[in-house]
Amino acid sequence: MKEDKRMKKLAIISTIILGLATTSCDSYLDINQDPNSPTEENMNTSILLPAAEMGIAATYGNLLRIPAGYFAQHYSHMFGTSNYVDYSQFEMSPVRSGSAYSQINRVGLKNLQTIRNLAQENEEWGTYLAATTLRCFALQVLVDCYGSIPYSEALDISNPSPKYDDGAEVYAGLIQELDEALSKASPTDPVATNFLYQGDRASSWIKFANALKLKILSRESGAVNVDQQIGALIAQNNFPAADVAYTDCWSNETGQMNPYYSEEFSTAFGSTQINVTANMAIISTMLQKNSSGEVTYQDPRLEAFFDANSNGEYVGGVSGTNFSTSGNYKASYWCRPAMAYNSPVYLIQVAEIEFFIAEYYARQNNAAQAEAHYNAAIEASCASAGVSGADEVIAQFPYNQANYKQVIGISKWIALAGTNNFESWCEMRRLKYPAFGSQTGATLYNSTEDKLQPELYTPGTLYTPIAVFDKVGSNMVIQRWPYPQASTSSNSNAPKFDDSEYKVPPFWGK
Repeated sequence: MKEDKRMKKLAIISTIILGLATTSCDSYLDINQDPNSPTEENMNTSILLPAAEMGIAATYGNLLRIPAGYFAQHYSHMFGTSNYVDYSQFEMSPVRSGSAYSQINRVGLKNLQTIRNLAQENEEWGTYLAATTLRCFALQVLVDCYGSIPYSEALDISNPSPKYDDGAEVYAGLIQELDEALSKASPTDPVATNFLYQGDRASSWIKFANALKLKILSRESGAVNVDQQIGALIAQNNFPAADVAYTDCWSNETGQMNPYYSEEFSTAFGSTQINVTANMAIISTMLQKNSSGEVTYQDPRLEAFFDANSNGEYVGGVSGTNFSTSGNYKASYWCRPAMAYNSPVYLIQVAEIEFFIAEYYARQNNAAQAEAHYNAAIEASCASAGVSGADEVIAQFPYNQANYKQVIGISKWIALAGTNNFESWCEMRRLKYPAFGSQTGATLYNSTEDKLQPELYTPGTLYTPIAVFDKVGSNMVIQRWPYPQASTSSNSNAPKFDDSEYKVPPFWGK
């Protein structure tokens, strides 16, 4: 029953975001007109593109962010509530998995393909590039969640059971799609009404497409030899100079807020329940203390990423259990993610681009360039958070060519803790860092004495949740989501997903 109510609430949020949020830019989308079924005479790319964008933003910025925050141990579950205890135990069910899958396909990908068709017919190549870039972004997200997805047959509406293509094949197809769209667009080409760049022409979308190519190629770099392609992209040096994010399309009105804020922080829908708190792992990495309890290091981004508790302190909970509110740890004890109604939904950040470039140079054994871009990534992360002190972060986590995956993995995990938890979960699975330390959730929280023991935690490590999902087990993060029940029940070509599959990463993480 709780799950049904939550699903209904998410559906209401998604509908309102799609209808109302689009009115904040000159009211060009009639909220009484279903954006997925506009009348024939009104069908055009400027009607469909904002709706597709909001479908992706609502999914990526909320339905994917929340579970990934738990899987990355950025988040812990609020004591005394139960909504996300399964996530905190590294569990994802076929029912839970369906919301994001459905929203990306139903609102995002279907509208984007219609836009691509219209743009191609009318030779609107700037719009064609924008729609293709968002389509490839969404499809990569699905591969990163599920491994294999319908791709080569997915657009055939006469086929109710499209085959699931291997993730490596989808990735290769996405690069081809981006290259084809980039070959058609010129920097001065106009783009249909959109939220991401609004009045800008195709030049900004070209940079976004290049950044997405870099991410796709970098993510598959351990499984496919793509360094020549990455090197050519880096030499071209036409990446975004600012974070790619939805920033100016939110307002402090019901249904027009940042989707994660609307889901977890706003009381607009009548709920005052608090579910998400910070995790001990990220807090005790960003705020380190000696055995006497004295602070030896505080990350300057800590205050930008998390709110202090009622005592002005930063404390994090432990994954994997539903603590009682009758114990030592009331709701006011915990610090929470720092969110506002107009917080950005980040798609790709400058810091991520720099980390990917640093990793490329590290693989080429060019330690000087790798270190320069690693430092630039931390500087970009601090700039995005609006804080100074990047030098302190670099001194605490200096670049090390011999262990470049470890230092990049941990620093990226920290940098994404307050901005993009989903990408952090992906990179953890790929780089294998942060790694699991010697402590477990059961030792970090002494349930017999109802006592947290953060002094036992080793900064920059993960730990097995107190009660971990038995299909994942000890010293492992959940590697893939099960296929959505709605998809497997209707598609005879859906692959089998047995219990062992929870431990099998997408092709790029094997």
